[in-house]
Amino acid sequence: QVQLVESGGGSVQAGDSLSLSCTISGLTFSSSLGWFRQAPGKEREFVAAITWIGHRTAYADSVKGRFTISRDNAKNTVYLQMNSLKPEDTAVYYCAADPDTLLSMDRTGYDYWGQGTQVTVSS
Repeated sequence: QVQLVESGGGSVQAGDSLSLSCTISGLTFSSSLGWFRQAPGKEREFVAAITWIGHRTAYADSVKGRFTISRDNAKNTVYLQMNSLKPEDTAVYYCAADPDTLLSMDRTGYDYWGQGTQVTVSS
């Protein structure tokens, strides 16, 4: 049984930083590990992705230069370091695994999802 469990969300001020973690169990390999977010009334959108092998990364334009995705395969954990947070970053953040496609930005390809963690940024 595959499980993804996010942690690290919270409420911060604009300009602050937060680090999210996602611990994965029951999965020995996945082409992509990704972070998505969903704000109230909006569709779930791609944030960042990283390959299981090789540390290749991809980012949404809205977070490029502010967010960093990384992973530690020994700990089965993927991270999202978020700096210079803005109110528009407020959302529920989800980690996900796509077994088939490298650096996928398409949420429909991600088969496994965590339960989400809330990030709230106030101005």
